[in-house]
Amino acid sequence: MPAVIVDCAIYRDGRRTDGPADLSDALAQARADGDAFLWIGLHEPTEKEFDLVSSEFGLHPLAVEDALSAHQRPKLEVYDDSLFAVIKPVVYDHRDDTVTTGELMAFIGDSFVVTVRHGEGSPLAAVRRRLEAEPEVLKHGPTAVLYAVSDAVVDHYIEVAGELQVDLEELETKVFAPAGGGGDKNTASRIYTFKRQILEFRRAAGPLGAPMARLASAEVPFVHEHSQPFFRDVNDHLTRANEYVEGLDRLLSDILSAHLAQVGVRQNDDMRKISAWAAMAAVPTMVAGIYGMNFEHMPELDWVWAYPAVIVLMASVVLALYQLFKRRGWL
Repeated sequence: MPAVIVDCAIYRDGRRTDGPADLSDALAQARADGDAFLWIGLHEPTEKEFDLVSSEFGLHPLAVEDALSAHQRPKLEVYDDSLFAVIKPVVYDHRDDTVTTGELMAFIGDSFVVTVRHGEGSPLAAVRRRLEAEPEVLKHGPTAVLYAVSDAVVDHYIEVAGELQVDLEELETKVFAPAGGGGDKNTASRIYTFKRQILEFRRAAGPLGAPMARLASAEVPFVHEHSQPFFRDVNDHLTRANEYVEGLDRLLSDILSAHLAQVGVRQNDDMRKISAWAAMAAVPTMVAGIYGMNFEHMPELDWVWAYPAVIVLMASVVLALYQLFKRRGWL
């Protein structure tokens, strides 16, 4: 399984050490030392590849199924021999201004941590390097890994929320630009696309609140008893990120409503202009229609100036209507 195992190490007294290549021997050695634990990182393992790890560590079959299938909601589940956590990192693509999510699964047990990564949105490599540079944190065992992963993911939530704020401000400027008059015909499509990005973010960050609150306020098996303040800090940052994105979502809905209102106003303006021109065209059409009915006894038929007079009358009425509509802002 070398292609699947991204990293594997034993951490003793907060420092990385070399251990046996066999997983069973490495886990036995970590448990024998008492203050050590084994951390294995996997990337998108297949069922066959994960069988060895799950059998060696005694992972619950339901948790294993979730770890293999991915597409899980953030959650925290307690089993007899391990703790199973699902966290969804988010990644912001600057080229397309899109938000994508990955998945991190963590199995926390007696002297071991197994992390499973799906997708590219993963801070695990950076987290491992940071923890290895802070042996005092690693001394707390597998709980330190769960805290560090959660903290890195949630901190990145805030960074992505800031990027979304910038994009939203640019979109808002386009919608309310005086020259644009509410943006072009693709503005509504861009707003809906942006709303999908917000929804993708909220699906990752929103459900994570319950697991973090549970880790911060109650005694959870396989979690260090003095770790609650650290998870409370993560939960506080998560709450801030969720509130931030919720505010963006509300503002985006307001922008969409304003854009639709502007479209309605423009349509009303167009209808007024069309109605005004139709009214001005109706007057000469009506007069010409009357004189085109070829009646024998009609007034002014024998007048020399009848034809020019009718033309002047039609022009005068049309000019009067034009001035009236102009004053009322219809033209």
